[in-house]
Amino acid sequence: MTDSMERAQSFVVGTAGHVDHGKSTLVKALTGIDPDRLAEEKARSMTIDLGFAWLATPSGKQVSIVDVPGHERFIKNMLAGIGGIDAALLIVAADEGPMPQTGEHLAILDLLGVEHGLVVLTKGDAVDTEWLDMVTEETRERLAGTTLEHAPILPVSAVRGDGLPELLTALDHMLQDVPARSTGARPRLPVDRVFTVPGFGTVVTGTLVGGELRVGQELRVYPEGRATRVRGLQTHQTSASVVAPGTRVAANLTGVDVEDLHRGDVLAPPGLLRPSQRVDVRLRLLSDAPVELEQNDEIDFFTGASELPARVTLLEWEKLHPGEEGWVQIRFRQPVVVLKGDRFIIRRPSPSETIGGGTIIDPDPPRHRRFRPEVLSALETMAAGTPEELVRQALVESPLDRRSLGREVHDLTSDDIDQAVAVMIDRGDIRLLGASRLGGPLGPGDYLVASETWSEMVENLKGLVGAFHAARPLRRGMPKEELRGRLRLGPGRIFDDVVATAVIDGGIVDHGQVVSLPSFRIELDARRQATADRFISALAAAPHSPPAPAEVGVDADTLGALVDLGTVVRVADGVVYASGAYAAVEREVVRFLEAHGRITLAEFRDHFQTSRKYAQATLEHLDQRRITRRVGDARIRYAGPDAAEPGVEMTP
Repeated sequence: MTDSMERAQSFVVGTAGHVDHGKSTLVKALTGIDPDRLAEEKARSMTIDLGFAWLATPSGKQVSIVDVPGHERFIKNMLAGIGGIDAALLIVAADEGPMPQTGEHLAILDLLGVEHGLVVLTKGDAVDTEWLDMVTEETRERLAGTTLEHAPILPVSAVRGDGLPELLTALDHMLQDVPARSTGARPRLPVDRVFTVPGFGTVVTGTLVGGELRVGQELRVYPEGRATRVRGLQTHQTSASVVAPGTRVAANLTGVDVEDLHRGDVLAPPGLLRPSQRVDVRLRLLSDAPVELEQNDEIDFFTGASELPARVTLLEWEKLHPGEEGWVQIRFRQPVVVLKGDRFIIRRPSPSETIGGGTIIDPDPPRHRRFRPEVLSALETMAAGTPEELVRQALVESPLDRRSLGREVHDLTSDDIDQAVAVMIDRGDIRLLGASRLGGPLGPGDYLVASETWSEMVENLKGLVGAFHAARPLRRGMPKEELRGRLRLGPGRIFDDVVATAVIDGGIVDHGQVVSLPSFRIELDARRQATADRFISALAAAPHSPPAPAEVGVDADTLGALVDLGTVVRVADGVVYASGAYAAVEREVVRFLEAHGRITLAEFRDHFQTSRKYAQATLEHLDQRRITRRVGDARIRYAGPDAAEPGVEMTP
């Protein structure tokens, strides 16, 4: 198949309707393909599991047809195939009219938001015109208030072929109004069949949504996360290198066995899906649902091709009555993998019956407490919010880097996110943290946060630093590593970006290893000040052989305060200079090196008329500050890490 054919418009149409109303017969008449593939189906003349066929419309649209069972005992099989369809063919037998499963299938289509469809009155050759008109009117009444309320109703006879050309034309025309599917990089293939083909191995089928699949593509089998690769692809029994969303796909997989896969699993690129055991949903109960929904009720949950037992947490009502809708958290015993906007159906387990459905709003939420206004408000925003509102909500809890933000608002495209971020930064709704906020393109590791959350973070940061000042008033500031632990921001560069942005905003002052509040000043009490004055006088009296702090009664806190104030310089334990004296020593050493090229420990000792103890401590401190560099027994002027030693010729 050529690339142009692979990329032609593709649609998936599902059948729906009561048992024995002629769904499979109609599909075979339209396509020439018998969708009943099981021997039991052929023997009983009744569809039990999903069947598949395909056709091309008069204008060339490629249509995959999912034929579903109509019997009430096989509704679960019907739900496994109906989730990814673009449109529906609701089948009603003209000789019987709408029946119980007609209503349930119609309700399912309505709950799934299937807005495009045709109603086909089969067995039109078995009734007269008057009866056909009556059934048409009754069917139209049953459609009222559903997504298919205005769907065309067409009589046909699959046996004689009456009305089939008109049905194909109507199908072609109806599909023109179906929105084009995205071909972005987020493909998902809910698995509805798993089998082995001799010579090829494991094959799965499903309806592709969200993006293209390619031969050779690396995928994961969710929810387990097992790695696999696409060995081959087929659609409509034709091999393809690329298949587009909105296509029935058979994928030959490597790295997995048939036993590793099950109906309801989802194939998707690594990192796209996050297994969860909770989802937040907007749930609507059918107006004719036979039961109310109460807190902690057990349900069967259907989405994509999966079926999972679950329980409900009603977030805003004590009970949900038939015809009502509300915010609900669904809790699962085993992981589910979904995305925001996915549709779902719920049924009561016993007796098994469809009672409602809706839309997934948050695919991986925290556990909520009931009746919380802030939870309900957040869900309202997620359900109806603009890209800017969704981005803001994702950034309210804590800062996220651009890569993580994309995962949180995964229903938005990358361009949508970047445009929303740019607008919101300009408007002041969110903050870009770190030095990169001063300009340049947004990178995947750059952190963003909602402005109000940033204000709270700054107040918390300032509170922690202020508490440190109160507890240790003689320290210049709070060590960064201690602050990092107290803020609990996690690994990575986020801490540095938070500090840098707080400094830019003027909230704190960065002193290198410690931070302080801008207003903080070290102040010695009268007793400590008197001790400090005596110490400074003693240092002035012996500038090159200064007394140790302990000799003058200076404790560690007072000494630390004098160092932070810049009054003294501590070069080693017990060796402390007055700041002016140390600066004078440094200048004199530099002048000596400019005149002589090098200085030894003995030359330092003799030049400053001091002892070996002070000479060694001071030269090592100058080495640490990269004023000097040791070469053998002498020091030379530091000229950078790659500078050649005197007298050594560098090889070109």
